[in-house]
Amino acid sequence: MSYLGIDVGTTGCKVIAFDEEGNIRAWAYEEYPLYHPRNGWSELDAEEVFEKVVRCLRRVAEGIRHDPPASIGISSQGEAVVPVDAEGRPLARSIVTFDARGDEFVPLFREKLGDERFFAITGMPLSGIGTVNKILWWKKYAPDVFRNARYFLCFEDFLVFRFGLPPAISFPLASRTMMFHVERGEWSSEILDLAGIPPERLAQPYPSGTPLGEVPEKFAAAFGWGKGIVVAAGGHDQPCGALGAGVIRPGLAMDATGTVECIAPAMSRFVGGEAMWRNNLCCYHHAFPGLYTTLVYNFTGGVLLRWFRDQFGEKEREVAACLKKDPYEVLLEGLPENPTSLFVLPHFTMTGTPYFDAHSAGMVVGLTLSTTKKEFIKALLEGVSYEMKLNLELLRNAGIPVERLRAIGGGAKSPVWLRIKADIYGVPVETLSVSEAACFGAALLGRKAKEDVKDFGALVRDLVRVREVYEPDPERAKIYEERFAVYRRLYPALKTVILQEGEMP
Repeated sequence: MSYLGIDVGTTGCKVIAFDEEGNIRAWAYEEYPLYHPRNGWSELDAEEVFEKVVRCLRRVAEGIRHDPPASIGISSQGEAVVPVDAEGRPLARSIVTFDARGDEFVPLFREKLGDERFFAITGMPLSGIGTVNKILWWKKYAPDVFRNARYFLCFEDFLVFRFGLPPAISFPLASRTMMFHVERGEWSSEILDLAGIPPERLAQPYPSGTPLGEVPEKFAAAFGWGKGIVVAAGGHDQPCGALGAGVIRPGLAMDATGTVECIAPAMSRFVGGEAMWRNNLCCYHHAFPGLYTTLVYNFTGGVLLRWFRDQFGEKEREVAACLKKDPYEVLLEGLPENPTSLFVLPHFTMTGTPYFDAHSAGMVVGLTLSTTKKEFIKALLEGVSYEMKLNLELLRNAGIPVERLRAIGGGAKSPVWLRIKADIYGVPVETLSVSEAACFGAALLGRKAKEDVKDFGALVRDLVRVREVYEPDPERAKIYEERFAVYRRLYPALKTVILQEGEMP
């Protein structure tokens, strides 16, 4: 028996079939273009996204011809929204997360509700990225789109609708819209009234793992499938990744290292208060029913090492090609054992939490003529880890301690970086038996819905096993703790320079 997990991201989608033991049976990935018709605009063609998902489903169906899926769960990027007609046909391109058009409508909610009240309802710090602000943009600047749209859907509910079922959205993804009352588990009438959006034009929200219905025969037949394939309420991609990493109890957190570095802990309750919203920390539904999560992240993350590889790693790329190795493996060989004396502020893109500063910039402090290339590379990894340690302290101060981290993503393949993280964070960092955590989390939710799993926690613990643990080295951890005090002063110093100069060149 196999279980499908679909992950719809900003630049590509993935479909993976897992067996009952959590092993990958078949997988497919497709990319699609991100459009930027104007400065600050970011859009996806939802029809293109759907076509690529269908292509992935066909390839996976071919790989499991003798073992058709029992269920489907969907992991989706957050905030992105598409207006559709009654048949599910897109009326405009989807406006995705970091499209800047929503910023215009933030003052409306700040004036009518205020930051504290807005967070108490939605669990989201007030910002322009929320789905509600994107819908308001259509309402103001494309009134025909707003008027003719039967539904405004995120990508999970869009796929569910296109599969042939009534549009339904999971609690975690609904939370990202900034229209959802997180503690009540329903659309917020207060926010929808302010925005002038009737609730019947949104998908019906359900807890993750709820069965939404069976794939209609017409859609299933296109892949050679029969009846009985259950579609489940899935989740936002980060909580799905946390579920797929077995992060289902307080004290545990997912550490996902890709282009962005993101940490997502499990929480037993909704955590509000000024310490959350003032630091741009959210609090919303986990994909594991009954739990909550938050996100801390740095947008530069793993892309920093890719930048170094592309700009300064020509020799390492040549060596890797000759030895048929990964260029990153060559880059990270022979790094110094001890902490470096360099400090890197990893704001090479805009910052993440807690600052949300689009005008910050990268900084390297401590360079001398004796600095080596390997020291510089290690300092890049240390800088990203220092930034995330800062975020872990914010979580601790808000009453969300993290005792262990479970690493997923590209960074989980690097023992060097995992040791650095353990030493800087001062907590154990674990690698796992599972891969592709977001798809696996979605597939687990599909299995829960199909089989009416009563002890879902036991199933997750059985399938997600710790492979290796990186413990902090006491001596290195002490040095890093001392140097972290220096790191904390870098951003305030840079911010002072930016304010004095007016703008970085």
